[in-house]
Amino acid sequence: MKKILSILLLATLFAGCAEISNGFMRSAVGNPYEVLVVCEEDFWAAPAGRALEAVLDTDIPGLPQSERSFKISRVNELGNLTKPFRNIINVDINKGMYTKTTFKYTKDAFATPQIILTIQSPTREDFEAYVRENSQVIVDFLTATEMNREIDNLKAEHNTQALEAVKEMFGCELMIPAEMNGIKKGENFLWLSDFNSTKPEILSFAVYSIPYTSAEQFSLENYIHTRDSVMKKNMPGGKPDQYIQTEADYVTITETAYKERYLQIAKGLWYMENDMMGGPFVSHAVVDELNNKIIVVEAFVYAAGQKKGRYMRKLEASLYTLKLPADKLIENSIHIPQIVVEADEDENEQ
Repeated sequence: MKKILSILLLATLFAGCAEISNGFMRSAVGNPYEVLVVCEEDFWAAPAGRALEAVLDTDIPGLPQSERSFKISRVNELGNLTKPFRNIINVDINKGMYTKTTFKYTKDAFATPQIILTIQSPTREDFEAYVRENSQVIVDFLTATEMNREIDNLKAEHNTQALEAVKEMFGCELMIPAEMNGIKKGENFLWLSDFNSTKPEILSFAVYSIPYTSAEQFSLENYIHTRDSVMKKNMPGGKPDQYIQTEADYVTITETAYKERYLQIAKGLWYMENDMMGGPFVSHAVVDELNNKIIVVEAFVYAAGQKKGRYMRKLEASLYTLKLPADKLIENSIHIPQIVVEADEDENEQ
C-alpha cells in the first residue's frame, strides 16, 4: 500500500497539463478540499456510493475537535458549470469494458488547477471493495494534491525575511506565508508567526535543531521529551510559570520518506502550562547529514472557538518546503559542462 501511495503522490507532483484550447485555460472553481463526485443518484444511495462517501467523510487527523477532511458534492454528470471544479471523482462502472477496478487521474483537463480522479470498475461490488481497501490512498492522494497547490503558491509568494532568518541560523531554507512577518530568536530556535496582527487566531512556526547522536532520538518518548524541553526554554507565556508543552497522550508519529531521506512526522495537541491556551501542531524532523543535527520544523495554531483544519493544512504545506544544506549543495553542483567537439582528422585535411 505504501508503494502504491508513493507512486501516486510522485505522479501528482510531476504530471503534465492537458492542452489549453484557444490559448486559454479557465481557473478552477471551488475551495481547497472540496470534492465533486460524478455518479448517478441511485449509485450514490447504494452501498458502493455509501462506501465512497464514508472514505471522503473522515476527520482531519490531529485536531482537538472533529472536522471533515473534505466538503462533498455530487452531480449526475459534468456540465459547463461543473467541468472546471478543482477536485472531481468520476465513477465509471462498466462490466463490458473493465475486468478489474483501476484508479487513474487527469490533471488540468478543463481548468487549472484541477484533478479528475476516475475509478473504473466492472461492478458496484468490486467498486465498493476497492474503495474500502484503498481508502487511505484516496484520501492521501487528494490531500497531497491540495498540499502541492499550496506549495506552488508559496513558491510564487513567501516571506523572504523569514527564509533568510532560517538560512542564517540553520543553513536551511523554509518558505512560509508572506503575511506571517513576526520573528523571534531563541537558543538554536526561531519562532515565526503573525503575532503582530490584530486577528484573534495566532498561526506560528517553530524551527529548532539538536545534535544528532542515534536513531533512538526518533522514538515517541524522546520526541515528546525533546519538544517539551525546547518549548519550555523558548516559548514562555505571559507569566514566569507559563510555557508551551505537549499533550503526550494525543501525539501520533508517522515514519516516511521525503526527498529520499528519513522523515518523522508528529501530530498532536499543545497547551500552555498554567494557562487556557492550546491547539494542534504538526512537526517534521529530519537529519542534517552535513552538520550532524536534527532539524525540526513545526507548525502550530491557536484559534479558540474556531475550526482549525484550514489553518493547519495551509501551514503544513510549508513544512514540505524545507531545504537542508545537503539539498542546496546537490543543486549547486548540478551543471552542464561545456562540450568541445573536435573535427575528424580526414575532414581537416580536405
